[in-house]
Amino acid sequence: MKYHIITYGCQMNESDSERVSSFFQENGLLEGDEEEADVIIFTACSIRQSAIDRVIARGKEIKKKKEKPVTILTGCVLEEDKKSLSSIFDYILDINDLPHWPLPFLSKSSKQYFEIVPKRNGISAYISIMTGCDNFCTYCVVPYTRGRVSCRPTKEVLKEVEEAVEEGHKEIWFLGQNVNAYKEELTFGELLKETNKIKGDFWIRFTSSHPNDFTDDMIEAMKNCKKVTNYLNLPVQSGNDEILKKMNRPYNISEYKKIITKVKEEVPDVFISTDIIVGFPGETEKHFRSTLNLFNEILFDMIYIGKYSPRKQTVAYKMKETVSPSEKKRREKVLNELLKESNLEKNKQYIGKKLKVLVTNSNSKGLLVGKTKNYKSVSFKGSKKLIGSFVDVKINDYSLWGLKGTKIS
Repeated sequence: MKYHIITYGCQMNESDSERVSSFFQENGLLEGDEEEADVIIFTACSIRQSAIDRVIARGKEIKKKKEKPVTILTGCVLEEDKKSLSSIFDYILDINDLPHWPLPFLSKSSKQYFEIVPKRNGISAYISIMTGCDNFCTYCVVPYTRGRVSCRPTKEVLKEVEEAVEEGHKEIWFLGQNVNAYKEELTFGELLKETNKIKGDFWIRFTSSHPNDFTDDMIEAMKNCKKVTNYLNLPVQSGNDEILKKMNRPYNISEYKKIITKVKEEVPDVFISTDIIVGFPGETEKHFRSTLNLFNEILFDMIYIGKYSPRKQTVAYKMKETVSPSEKKRREKVLNELLKESNLEKNKQYIGKKLKVLVTNSNSKGLLVGKTKNYKSVSFKGSKKLIGSFVDVKINDYSLWGLKGTKIS
């Protein structure tokens, strides 16, 4: 039998898919293309309605085929979404129950979910250190799809890092819905410092952080640990205190700015990205201008913008929508335009600098593509044999979203 996995969502979903792949191969199934697969697994995410709509459309396409494969839906899925998807998929299964899925071609296992060693491909190793969330932001489904916070034992996490490094992975991504809420034998800051001690040539990244749990020892780790990268994703969601309160985000903009100021003071050339929701119920033009003002003060390196969409089971679902789809789109465009202007000016400042780049792939133009330690994208000419290695590159040009350079011999 052959299986094929289709993944929608964040890096947590990618990590889920890696464990599904590993478990299926343990049971003698082979990975194959969608057309030849006997089993197709969708690892999906209910965070946005648009993502579920894509799952529905793709699932229906597969169902129309004459040779219908067995279809499975798993991942981060709301109970309400499961109801609408049950007529499309043969099985809807909890990802945490993977070792015990009731499928005739899988043997029951005594393992727990995190005891399944992921089947990783590529340069990055995604390592989930926790699952779930206790924050209950009014717009977010995570506590309902992933449950409350549950952290993995520190020794287990460090062992998985060691194994990933031995396999040759050059980039370790610590994952969690609120990664800095991690607390087992060590705090998250202490985990970063311990991971830094592991032998090998690799970088450490993490996502996603919550401002309310951000600590000085995380900043200290970013500043003093050579393997911890100077890249930080710290979602703010809105630049207005009134909207933050409606979102149940337990910090204000003044507190958020203090964190960012301290990070910039302590961590040289730090790349800061954030998440922002536009069009949350009750967000006026004045509220939105507060978000624009925050951007102009901080000058984020990247913004992941989400147009608010109501999700059942969340508190915000009961709130009256006050922002039209066209206005949400306009606000998204305004933010993107600010980001473009800022990026061009920032990227210009890298001309002439020598940067260490982790080569990840090649693009359609035949150039190698990679990331710097602070997550800047860089392209340059070189042999594909360099993919998966660290290379020194001198920057001689720039574009809106990245840098261009020449490999230093």
